[in-house]
Amino acid sequence: MVTGTLTQPACRAACSRSADRRMAQNLYGPRVRMGNWNEDVYLEEELMKDFLEKRDKGQLLIQRNRRLKENLLRPMQLSVSEDGYVHNGDKVMLVNLDHPETEADLFLGGDLSLCLTPDGIRAYLTDEFEVPCGLSAAPTKIPMGRNTFIILSADREAPGQVLRYGQSFRLGITATAGSEDKMLYLSSDHRTLLRSSKRSWLQEVYLTDEVSYLNCWQAAFPDPQLRLEYEGFPVPANASVLISHCHTGQGLAVQRHLFLRTCFGKEAEVAAHTHLDSHRVERPRNHWVLVTGSLRTGSPPMLHLPKPPAEDTCALEQAAHLGAQ
Repeated sequence: MVTGTLTQPACRAACSRSADRRMAQNLYGPRVRMGNWNEDVYLEEELMKDFLEKRDKGQLLIQRNRRLKENLLRPMQLSVSEDGYVHNGDKVMLVNLDHPETEADLFLGGDLSLCLTPDGIRAYLTDEFEVPCGLSAAPTKIPMGRNTFIILSADREAPGQVLRYGQSFRLGITATAGSEDKMLYLSSDHRTLLRSSKRSWLQEVYLTDEVSYLNCWQAAFPDPQLRLEYEGFPVPANASVLISHCHTGQGLAVQRHLFLRTCFGKEAEVAAHTHLDSHRVERPRNHWVLVTGSLRTGSPPMLHLPKPPAEDTCALEQAAHLGAQ
């Protein structure tokens, strides 16, 4: 009873003080400045000045994102092959045709093209791509800045010469629009503890601006029984070929069951590894098509063209002649 008589006045005093405080707050209008109002005003002005300065210089994140996508998604024109072969200096797309993946239930289907994939955070900090730059395989068939590569001769041959099986070449891609001299080259090197692909831990494939033997590649015929017979023959356009690294001997491959989260969505990982089946034959994930442009103006790229006559005559006659001996 004693404690009850002591607590009741205390409760009444606390309630009266809170009521007085609420009434005092309601007495001030919205234009009354309270607290450190001067510092808050100067802070808002500095933030607005900083925002306007970055907007005028084009350094806002949304502006960098817009420039990045405009640069990588700019439309490109593929080279047209009149004789059905690939030449040095041609602009092509590297496409891995759709095939079922037997090792995984969940995989990325459709035709996948080799694409430049910069790091999502670092790409927004500067206007130039940081090297080494990553790669991925995306389900797109439209030639654009991030998936159009240029065939470059590693032997300093003149542009326009036919690319042949077993001949070393480079695959370059222009980093920014309008700068043909600023080119990145498809490269690879042996796998180490510090350098490997992100998901499969296989040999890494990347883009670099240094010209060396690490960015030399060779094209091979898909059928291993006719591979030696086709050595030295022209590489046909829009036909399946194998692309192997000259330094390590590993083939360029798509890991359809391993996904990468990029700023363009979900894409598949690309690595350098030769996948063989039980018959010692390269699997479809190592098969690539060098896609060229169509002869018709405004037509989409052609993935399937009839084989040149050289494939059905000279090579087969040579193989039959060797078999007879």
